[in-house]
Amino acid sequence: MEKTGIGLDKKTTEQVSVLLQKILSDEYILYTKTRNFHWNVKGPQFYGRHKLFENLYEELNESIDEIAERIRMIGEYPKASLKEFLEIGTIKEANTILKSNDMTKELCADHATLIREIRESIEKISELKDNGTEDFLVALMQKHEKTHWILLSLTEE
Repeated sequence: MEKTGIGLDKKTTEQVSVLLQKILSDEYILYTKTRNFHWNVKGPQFYGRHKLFENLYEELNESIDEIAERIRMIGEYPKASLKEFLEIGTIKEANTILKSNDMTKELCADHATLIREIRESIEKISELKDNGTEDFLVALMQKHEKTHWILLSLTEE
């Protein structure tokens, strides 16, 4: 039975929600890690990295809100506790203070992880015929691809 009147049945929205929840969880963990790095970066590249990390966590904050709202748009409820994010997500928290370049490399790797995760979700959601969520995730993936490119460019010599 369709819950929202938007052409998606309950089974489909539940499956899509699970995929979106994993992305939401990883986005939130990455947001927290990026904020951590913003607070704790030091060294000769301090100012540039401090500002970059600030821009990145602000972008992630917007994406987090958009993903949670997308889950609501399809009639489901996002999980929203840190405990659940850590249980569902695959990105790991940063528990040590790293050097500036190591922070950048770690964020670069995490964005690559999200890109792969989103790409796999797009394929599954395409099969479920949820074109709205598919389109939403394509745009989200493109944001992460640009961020990955920027971070990768900063780490290459």
